Formats: sequence, structure tokens, C-alpha cells
Amino acid sequence: MFAPYVALVAAVFLGAVVSGFSGFAFSAVAGAILLRFVPPNTAVPLMMACSIATQVLSMARLRQKLEWGRSLPLLAGGCVGIPIALYLFDKIDAHSFRVGFGVFLVLYCAYMLLRPAAGLLRGEVSRIGDAVVGFAGALVGGLTAMPGALPTIWCDTRGLSKEAQRATVQPFIAIMQVLSIVLIVTTRGMGEIFQTTNIVLSVPALVLGTLTGTSLFGKVNDLLFRKAVLMLLVVSGLGLIL
Repeated sequence: MFAPYVALVAAVFLGAVVSGFSGFAFSAVAGAILLRFVPPNTAVPLMMACSIATQVLSMARLRQKLEWGRSLPLLAGGCVGIPIALYLFDKIDAHSFRVGFGVFLVLYCAYMLLRPAAGLLRGEVSRIGDAVVGFAGALVGGLTAMPGALPTIWCDTRGLSKEAQRATVQPFIAIMQVLSIVLIVTTRGMGEIFQTTNIVLSVPALVLGTLTGTSLFGKVNDLLFRKAVLMLLVVSGLGLIL
């Protein structure tokens, strides 16, 4: 009888820890647990709300490290990509797209884990390049619920430090998630009602998990952070495939 509630607390806590540490992958971690015990029509809206909440909490905790100016080109491209993704969602085979993108993530990140260092692209990259990545990330995110995957890979290819990566990717993810929900609610209605009991149980686990994750972020070096992020991307890719 209590299994769904135990699963809920565990899923939210673990998802928040991972998201607080890496800046993404809340739904990939929480969903792997929660969807085994809770119906999708209840779990998905809750995960969307919790994902945005943990992004906001993480950004507040790491606010001194954020550089909004670096994120603006990504955001500009993303604001164009999200509406197109939501339009395409009902027009294409979204499942096949998710599987294909999952295969790409697994193969690419597995290869990058074997490389001794990051930074395929050195030097200054144009804002147009950042905007294109933001557009592609939002387009993929609208179809896979993973808007941060491509920008994270982009940061890795540029050899950015963990602080610079978080400063770039986290604001992008948060705003893309909010924009997606606003557009969905505006065009399709609320659809699902958030259950009060689930919200109440989630809040303590969400706060504690996010604080734990952001604390771990400050205790690892760039190399360990890079490997952890690439491994999380591999897990996220497997989640899209299976």
C-alpha cells in the first residue's frame, strides 16, 4: 500500500541529487523508479514540476557561478526550437526519434569516455554556433524531454570547465522547461491535476536531494565531473532506447 509513496520519495530524492550535481537528468533518474510504481498520467506532470523546481533551487545555490550572457545565444535558438518541436511531436514518430537519439547518446558518450581529455573544438565559437546548438537542443528536448543533452555535449567538445558548463547549460534547461510547459498548457490545457499528497511528499526529498547534489558539485574536479556527466548521458540514452 505504501510502496508508491516510498518509490516517490526515493525517486525524487535521487533525481534531485543527480540534477543538483550535474544540472540535468532529473527525469531520467526519477522516471526509472517512479514509472514502475505510479501511472504515467500521474508521474509525468509531477516529474515536470519537480524538474523545474530542482533547476531553480540549483541555480539559486550556484547563482554566483551563473553567467547569463553565455547562455543568451543558446536561449535565442531554443526559443525558436521549442514551438517547432511541439508541432512536430504529433506529426512524426516520436518513439523512433527517441530511440535514434538514445543510440546516438550512448555511442557518442561511450566514445568520449575513452578519450583522455575533452575539447575537440578549441578557441572562440561564434554566437551563431551557440544559437544553432540551442535550437537543436530545444528541438530534441521537445521530442525527448532532454533539452540539455546537446548543449552539454557542446560544452564538452569545447573543453569548458564544470563551472562554465553549469553556467551555460543550467539556465538554458530551466527556461526551456518552463517555456515547454507554458506552451503545452496554452495549446492543450492542463490535462492532468497535480495530486496534493504527492506534492507534499516530494518537497522535502526535492530540497534535500538538490542541496546534496550541489554540495557534491563543489567537491569534484573537472575531470571527474566530465566523466560523471558523460556516464549520466549514457544512462539517459539507454533510458530512451529501452
